[in-house]
Amino acid sequence: MRRVVITGIGVVAPGGVGTRNFWNLLTDGRTATRPLTLFDASAYRSRIAAEVDFDAAAHGFAFADTEHLDRITQFALVAAREALTDSGAGDHLARDPLRCAVSLGTAIGCTTALATQYAVLSDCGNTADLDHTAAAASLYDYFVPSSLAAALARDCGAQGPVGLVSSGCTSGLDAVAHGADLIREGSTDLAVVGGAEAPIAPITMACFDRIRLTSSRNDDPATASRPFDRTRDGFVLGEGAAVLVLEEQEHARRRGAVPYAELAATAAHSSAHHMTALRPGAQEMAAAIRAALDRARLNPADIDYISAHGAGTRHNDRHETHAFKAGLGHHAHRVPVSSIKSMIGHALGAAGALDLASGALAIRHGVVPPTANLHEPDPTCDLDYTPLIARQQRTHTVLSVASGFGGFHTAAVLTRPHLGQAA
Repeated sequence: MRRVVITGIGVVAPGGVGTRNFWNLLTDGRTATRPLTLFDASAYRSRIAAEVDFDAAAHGFAFADTEHLDRITQFALVAAREALTDSGAGDHLARDPLRCAVSLGTAIGCTTALATQYAVLSDCGNTADLDHTAAAASLYDYFVPSSLAAALARDCGAQGPVGLVSSGCTSGLDAVAHGADLIREGSTDLAVVGGAEAPIAPITMACFDRIRLTSSRNDDPATASRPFDRTRDGFVLGEGAAVLVLEEQEHARRRGAVPYAELAATAAHSSAHHMTALRPGAQEMAAAIRAALDRARLNPADIDYISAHGAGTRHNDRHETHAFKAGLGHHAHRVPVSSIKSMIGHALGAAGALDLASGALAIRHGVVPPTANLHEPDPTCDLDYTPLIARQQRTHTVLSVASGFGGFHTAAVLTRPHLGQAA
């Protein structure tokens, strides 16, 4: 079996662009939620978000680029460039582009740009009266989700398999899993994988306002995202991207790369139950956890840290707690768990990739990020959710999970790499 390692990480996240800024925010336990500025949200129930402070020009995008590259695409490109630089794999990619793949995940793609285009094209809301002559030249790119993966492939020169995964809030983790599978089966030696999302726009906020899933703690934004806390009232919408460079282990060893972690296994299950409701018992997420452990040939007691989905909704947090108990048995009470969404919000399809990046960094640096704002634990969420302060801990094995509307549940296992080099 060909083994897969992570040799590069790139991040665009609330609180700072770049992996170092991302990790510093998490380990400091700081939160990036602020009053929403990307549009006038005064009429909305939830008027807060975890926005990325992103200057397109500072990252090499000319005005002409920003006219046709949506914010989500800019996030993905910047994260991928950092990941490739971090990995030092650019020369290999240039020499053998046919052996390099791209797999990107997103929940809503360029939906925000599409909403803007609809407003431009229609003056009365009737699709029969759309003024097609006013359409942006990039309308096709906004309309077709795979254009995001194609843009990333063009930017880095990858000519192997290229694909886009859209499975709600598990998209980023599922895209990473797809890239890893391509390496394991021998289709490619290197894969640029991850998730990207830029959902902070009226149409998205209206969607979550309508079903009352976002926090309305508008008077104290920094404390609004509070997973597993008894007083939580919903998630905070976030945005960003995380891109990883995956390589076949021997390929990485030959070129002297020092991996962050091995992606030992992934597994996914669906509840096939309801679009938004969670099936009682959490057996589907628990099954994904057990399957990932089996594929990695590990026992529950081998897990040192859990990077939780931890959205901060009442039902999700309780459901996830049940899943950890069902999937890990008694060990669930002994292993530290945390949710980085408490600090960077919920970036939908990018969330799983951001969580996985955090897990790899936890292995590299020996630090478990905290769950910010966890002052009053929900009695039904009775695990070690690492409240408020990061924990120094040598970590060999990380379980990372993602969950999403539609009943999607994905689990991934990261392990400390063994290439004969210090990690």
